[in-house]
Amino acid sequence: MTDRDDSRAPGSLTVAGPDGQAAAWDGDGHAVRPDAAWRMILRAFTGNRLALAGLIMVVAVALFCFVGPLLWPTDQVHTNLLLVNKPPSARHPLGTTNLGYDVLGRLMVGGQSSLLVGIAVAVIATGFGVFYGVVAGYFGGPVDSVLMRIVDIVLAVPVVYLFIDLASEFKPTLLLLIAILSLLSWLGPARLVRGETLSLRVREYVQAVRVMGGRSGRIIFRHLIPNTMGTITVNATFQVADAILTLAVLSYLGFSLPPPAATWGGMLQDGVNYLYDGYWWEIYPAGLMIVITVVAFNFIGDGLRDSLDVRLQRR
Repeated sequence: MTDRDDSRAPGSLTVAGPDGQAAAWDGDGHAVRPDAAWRMILRAFTGNRLALAGLIMVVAVALFCFVGPLLWPTDQVHTNLLLVNKPPSARHPLGTTNLGYDVLGRLMVGGQSSLLVGIAVAVIATGFGVFYGVVAGYFGGPVDSVLMRIVDIVLAVPVVYLFIDLASEFKPTLLLLIAILSLLSWLGPARLVRGETLSLRVREYVQAVRVMGGRSGRIIFRHLIPNTMGTITVNATFQVADAILTLAVLSYLGFSLPPPAATWGGMLQDGVNYLYDGYWWEIYPAGLMIVITVVAFNFIGDGLRDSLDVRLQRR
């Protein structure tokens, strides 16, 4: 038995069905095979030029950061005062920093930290937020009220003040940055999934599982969470972009990985002191990499949203 009410007809191509099998719906409310549904999603995504451009940019940035150092090895550990603030040249295509580091090589190394933090935060924050939101939405009542008030309290914390306080109290590490950003990033997925769950829990197929004696765990993990995968996937791509951007802000405020580690935000923070001296190569390359990466992930998120929503597919 599957849900065929009118409210699902224009919806997105998502999993449904009390038997745990994937099901999807086209724009006219007709059920389609799971493999056909994925082909429709893939066709819609590949037909979005901006989404493809974003995917190509993300792959290019990843290759630049993780494969680039193998092709362009540089010393990003030891300072070289003889190469301080050198302009771009054949030996240093993007110049050198105030400590004599090669800017091109530092962009590659800094990008590794930025991408790893962004992806890790997206996975952790989305995973926890999804579970938190689906529990709040499914059980409702007092459970929902308490859990969502906790969300409201965390949202009320002044983020900038928190960042400044952390910068003065703790020595930043990669794990600490991931933990802090995840702590601030799970709220969005939790609210989104909670809203989806409030709608899904009254659907006929969920009620059928309850009547047949299905436990709450089965309903949550076999039916509710799979039906929110479209929302989860799209939000996760935006979470990566937001984490990279927030990491840049943290680094600019001084809460960055200590030298010789590098991040794009840390490069911005170091280079802004020399901007008015004409050393443009110390700030613009890092800023450009942040913009390119964030825009690329946003393009992918927009493309996934369009491809997972039948109404947007048929525009």
